[in-house]
Amino acid sequence: MTSLQLGTAWIGGPADETGAPLRLFCFAHAGGGATAYRTWREPLLPHVALAPVQLPGRESRLRERPVRSMDNLIAPLCDGLLPMLDRPFAVFGHSMGAAIAFEVAHELARRGWGAPVRLFVSGRRPPHLPARRPPLHRLRDEQFVPAVSSLNGIPREVLDAPDIMALVLPTLRADFELNETYCPRRTDLLRCPVTALTGDADPEVTADEMAAWRDTTRSSFDLHVFPGDHFYLRPARDAVLATVLDRLGGT
Repeated sequence: MTSLQLGTAWIGGPADETGAPLRLFCFAHAGGGATAYRTWREPLLPHVALAPVQLPGRESRLRERPVRSMDNLIAPLCDGLLPMLDRPFAVFGHSMGAAIAFEVAHELARRGWGAPVRLFVSGRRPPHLPARRPPLHRLRDEQFVPAVSSLNGIPREVLDAPDIMALVLPTLRADFELNETYCPRRTDLLRCPVTALTGDADPEVTADEMAAWRDTTRSSFDLHVFPGDHFYLRPARDAVLATVLDRLGGT
C-alpha cells in the first residue's frame, strides 16, 4: 500500500499517480464536497496534483456523521492528511473551506509536519473579523433553506427534489454550525504566503474584508478579485486556476 492510499478516506477522486512536484489540498464550501473541484485536476497538471478533501457526511462519506465544530475536525483531519505530505503542498479553501484551510495550515506547522508553500483563501472574511449577520444554522428548516439558497449555494435540482434535500440538509446545517461557531484556535501568525480570492458581487464578503487576510501571516500577501457572486469559482474557473498556477510557480 502506498503512502497516498493510506490517506484516501479524506481525499475525493482517484489517487494521484502523476508525480507532480506539488500537491494542492482543496476544501469546499458549506454543504460541498470533493466534486466541487472535479474540473480542476487536469488543468493543474503536470505542475500540481489535486487533492480535494472529502469531509464526513457528504458524497462518498454520506453515511458518516458530519462534524459540527472546528475543534472536533482539525486533529483527525490532519492525521488523515499526514500520509500525503510526501512532497511540498499548498492549501486552498473556499468559504467555510477557507477557515478549515487556515486551521490546517496552523496545525500542520504546529505539529512540525511542514508549512504549506502557500495558503489560498476564498470567499470568507478572516477569522479575526466579527460576523456581519446573525447565524443561520439556528433557523428552522423553512427559514434556513431559503437563506442558504439566496447565496446560490443549493443547486436547483436539489431544491426541487425533497428526497435529496432531506439527505443533504443535516450536513448543510452542520457545516453552517461549524463555520458560524468557529473561533481561531491560535493567535500566532502564519509563516507562509497567503493569497486571497473573491467575487466582486459576493454578498458574504467585500474585497476590503478579504484584504484583511494580510494580517494572518508574517509572509507576503496578495488579493485577486474576479467577476461573480459567492460562487464565482465556477464561471471564473480558468482565471482562478491561472492565478493559482502563477502563485505556485507552475506557469
